[in-house]
Amino acid sequence: MGPCHTEIASGLFLRPRAAHEGAEVGASAKADKAITAAAKADPDAQPLTRKQMQAMIPMRALRGRPKSSSTKQLVSVRYSPEVLRYFKSTGEGWQSRMDGVLQQYVTRHSRRA
Repeated sequence: MGPCHTEIASGLFLRPRAAHEGAEVGASAKADKAITAAAKADPDAQPLTRKQMQAMIPMRALRGRPKSSSTKQLVSVRYSPEVLRYFKSTGEGWQSRMDGVLQQYVTRHSRRA
């Protein structure tokens, strides 16, 4: 297997450089070989194997909040100031507590129907 060149693609993940790439940046074949040899001689800068490259996950897949298994809908609702003040006073997670209270209400009232 030849020297393994890598570049950052869109700042998201690494991929092997195609053989035709590199000429655009003005690197001569001699300079490229010298750089590759120096990188291979450095034990802390060894090229990644194809298996390692394939195991990489794009950064955009790791960003943000994990996807929840429960699907909630985004709605716009108006509550009285007293209700909001009470739930907000209970601290972080007040929206989840409010959802829990509403779920209990639905459960109790659904049984009667």
